[in-house]
Amino acid sequence: MNLLLKKDDGMKIFLVAGSIVLPVIMYLTQNNWNRLRFMFNLAAVISALIFGNIASLSVYQIIKNETVMMINIHAIFLNPLFLITGSYLGLYIIFRLLAAVMED
Repeated sequence: MNLLLKKDDGMKIFLVAGSIVLPVIMYLTQNNWNRLRFMFNLAAVISALIFGNIASLSVYQIIKNETVMMINIHAIFLNPLFLITGSYLGLYIIFRLLAAVMED
């Protein structure tokens, strides 16, 4: 068994650690600054709108062009704005779940 990290393991660790650490930081900072809670919520609303609109417009374009959806829909993952907003929504959901657990 090889215990050394492979070339792409660093990115995997970064992504998993970020999905744990960033929501915790969001939770701790929003407790100290109420304005941040509003900013996190506003960013989530804006991200949801952008994310949903990109997804719906991509599906609409595929239907309009009568192309094979299962092949062409994957091009959406090349859109950086889609990836950024989706990533933020993932972090935000974990942050809100953490906040709900800590308040109970």
